[in-house]
Amino acid sequence: MLSRDRDDEGRARNARPRDALGRPLPHGAEGEPRAPEGIVREPLVALAEAQALLDAGRPFHAHEVLEDAWKSSVPEERQLWRGLAQLAVGLTHAARGNARGATTLLERGVGNAAPYVDAPPHGIDVAGLVAWGRGLAADAAAGRALDLTAPTLRPG
Repeated sequence: MLSRDRDDEGRARNARPRDALGRPLPHGAEGEPRAPEGIVREPLVALAEAQALLDAGRPFHAHEVLEDAWKSSVPEERQLWRGLAQLAVGLTHAARGNARGATTLLERGVGNAAPYVDAPPHGIDVAGLVAWGRGLAADAAAGRALDLTAPTLRPG
């Protein structure tokens, strides 16, 4: 039986190193630094950290920051943060060449973020992110070349 990496509470955790796109590498390999999981950040801090990771070509790692924000956000914002995390995972799939996964996650992310277009919290460019996600999802679904430029979470 294979032993699994577990945290102090017994939850499964994969301690294998990962590359910039979150793909697991063999144990002992030099991987990318990972964002610590389960960190509660103020929304603007989470957005800044996620943006820096997106800009560095590390959307999988940005998704981890956004996922923490989703899990620790106020209830009325959870769907938005979940959508942002899904958009980052969609970009991860696109960068990995997985058009089907990219399409699915980008569409989910758009669906979760779109209800916030009229009243976006924290200066998040929800309208721009929804348009970006829809465009990338459509390109992935159609088999077109993908523009993997990271989206801007907050203007300015």
